[in-house]
Amino acid sequence: MDTTQEHRVELIVGRLLQWGVVSSAAVVLAGGVCYLIGHGRTPRDFRHFHSEAADLRSISGIVAGAVHLSCPHIIQLGLLLLIATPVARVAFTVFAFLEYRDRTFVLITLLVLAILLFSLAGGQRWL
Repeated sequence: MDTTQEHRVELIVGRLLQWGVVSSAAVVLAGGVCYLIGHGRTPRDFRHFHSEAADLRSISGIVAGAVHLSCPHIIQLGLLLLIATPVARVAFTVFAFLEYRDRTFVLITLLVLAILLFSLAGGQRWL
């Protein structure tokens, strides 16, 4: 891999990370503003713990709620985008190393990607 190819990959990875973080922040901000408009003056009772709704704990539930413009679901969607950003970076680098025919780094990056996906899928409950 020559320096121009390395520079091109670095630029793409940098832009991917920038856009991932900016889009995540924008979605969380929109959801936060939406939530404050609807619930900003609602008093909270912190004497008892209330877990989040079950549909806020699954990707399909979050996406379905965000499509229906539910403010907590929009916030969760933004957080999912933030989590997906480094995973997308690792996935992109797999393809970059494949293009450069660097088998060692392809294998290492696939291992890292597998570990990331395993941990995001629940990790320890699978062991």
